[in-house]
Amino acid sequence: MLRMLVLRVNGFLALFQVNVPIIWVLGGPGCGKGTQCAKIVEKYNFTHLSSGDLLRAEVASGSEKGKELAAIMKEGKLVSNEAVLLLLECAIKKAAASSKGFLIDGYPREKDQGAAFEKQISPADLILFFDCADQTLVDRILARAAASKEVRADDNEETLKTRIATFRSNTNDILAQYTEKTAVINAERAVDEIFADVVSAIDGVLAKK
Repeated sequence: MLRMLVLRVNGFLALFQVNVPIIWVLGGPGCGKGTQCAKIVEKYNFTHLSSGDLLRAEVASGSEKGKELAAIMKEGKLVSNEAVLLLLECAIKKAAASSKGFLIDGYPREKDQGAAFEKQISPADLILFFDCADQTLVDRILARAAASKEVRADDNEETLKTRIATFRSNTNDILAQYTEKTAVINAERAVDEIFADVVSAIDGVLAKK
């Protein structure tokens, strides 16, 4: 299906044709979606966009926008959804001509963000949700933290459970809006078993393009 993405360029609206899948990749901390995204990129050569990576790259660039974002984060405030969407818009615009598909990793985090993305950028074709039991997520993160030289203050069981509960509530609200295009993937299996289900879901989308 040919779609037009409406993106802002230097304050003006511009249209870009997109005929590739846009996939949201969701999952709790420790679900293994990073590993699966890498495998998707390797197989399909999709463009992998992480809102967190885009924010960090903008800050590291030293641009005026990056300085504004750095100041917001330094104060412990949340970066506005408008700012995150603009970064995603620009990244999609930059890759639109050559991309074979877009993986939007870890976004949306709330249901209003999903609606804003679809209104401002484009509807998603597929949502991959990597599902794990809460305790599995806790165990994986604690194991990863134990093996890491970097100690994070929030890598303790009680804090993790709070983070996961918040994630679960927000994600359930998102998925309830998009039941027909959500693939719930059991992420408590071997990596290749999980990826087989991912491939099946993506191939189903590609067959409709």
